[in-house]
Amino acid sequence: MGAASINSIHWSYDTYCLSHATGEPLVKQGYDSWFFITPNYAFGHMLQADTTHSVESSGGRVVGSVTYPFPETTDFSAFLLQAQASGAKVVAFLGAGTDFVNAVKQAAEFGLMRGRLRFVGLTGYINSVMSLGLAAAQGLTQTETFYWDLNDRTRAFMARLRPELPPNTFPCHNQAGDYSALLHYLKAAKAIGIARAKASGRDAVAAMKEMPTDDDAFGTGTVRRDGRKLHPTYLFTVKSPAESRAPGDVYKVLAVTPAERSFRSIKDGKCMMAKS
Repeated sequence: MGAASINSIHWSYDTYCLSHATGEPLVKQGYDSWFFITPNYAFGHMLQADTTHSVESSGGRVVGSVTYPFPETTDFSAFLLQAQASGAKVVAFLGAGTDFVNAVKQAAEFGLMRGRLRFVGLTGYINSVMSLGLAAAQGLTQTETFYWDLNDRTRAFMARLRPELPPNTFPCHNQAGDYSALLHYLKAAKAIGIARAKASGRDAVAAMKEMPTDDDAFGTGTVRRDGRKLHPTYLFTVKSPAESRAPGDVYKVLAVTPAERSFRSIKDGKCMMAKS
């Protein structure tokens, strides 16, 4: 986050969450040499720094990196070939949206999605996988804090959403986070009274921090005193078309990072309010 506020709560994920739930498990699975393809702006550089820390602290190493002009780049072939030539076991792409989709398509063409290599999307969403199709996206590795087919509760959440959504549309962890955060706010407002919640946002946020969280998207959890919502994080690989049983059946779980380890600890953070 940028400027801290006693009145703010951060849901779903951040760069620490994405990087540490991706880097550490993959290094432990033997993917211990990394090459980064990074968009040249603040978020990209922060995500690379956090992922580098995760990889190196787990015993891995970064063998190279390249930055690409953002948002002007559409052809990633030169960057992908440089990554392939590095000999890295993991090619980590740190861009999102259209950049991510274009890069995955081109990585598949160069054969970076199969074999000994792991092509990792640090900011990949299920929406992008659905857009790409499994034929192109199979083998892609990425991290999210929500997947509709994780368990009975997430499937129940999806069943309620399905009538309201276009065909072959599935929520990512951003959208699940919006639902989860709003539901928890409404529960807090009910607990302290609607009039008080309207009169004082600070009181409403304080109540949200005091109450345990519980919803079908993320299950049970807590909001830490620094405003961080805690929940597990999941490292996925994308299924092949032959492995998928139905539309939206796209992920296999490679690793789970528990809630207490998914986010930077208060001790290691820089939130002065949480330390006071």
